[in-house]
Amino acid sequence: MAGLLYLPRLFVYHSENISKNDLSSTFKIMEYRLYRFIMNPAMMVVWLSGFILSYDNGFDLWLIIKFLLVFLMTIFHIFMKKCLNDFENDKSEYSSKFFRIINEIPTVLMIFIIILVVIKPWS
Repeated sequence: MAGLLYLPRLFVYHSENISKNDLSSTFKIMEYRLYRFIMNPAMMVVWLSGFILSYDNGFDLWLIIKFLLVFLMTIFHIFMKKCLNDFENDKSEYSSKFFRIINEIPTVLMIFIIILVVIKPWS
């Protein structure tokens, strides 16, 4: 979650300083390392633990909804990779305001996922 919350914030700063080559190259390194070494392995662990959880507990409605929300979070993760590639090629099509707004998407999804895990409705 930290990566999904932090990467859009890095994109905000990167898009505001895209014309400054030194700063832009620093952001590229930070974004790449965050995505490659933290976010990708974390996503694999999330899906693996989710499948283990479903194997142990069966597929209750709350777990199916949680999988759907995690799937939406994975789509967001993939979209972040597209944005990362755009910044790598110095042709980002989104503004810093766009990244400020979409930075809230993982927060909202995380809140619903936590509620589902803690309350476990319909089980």
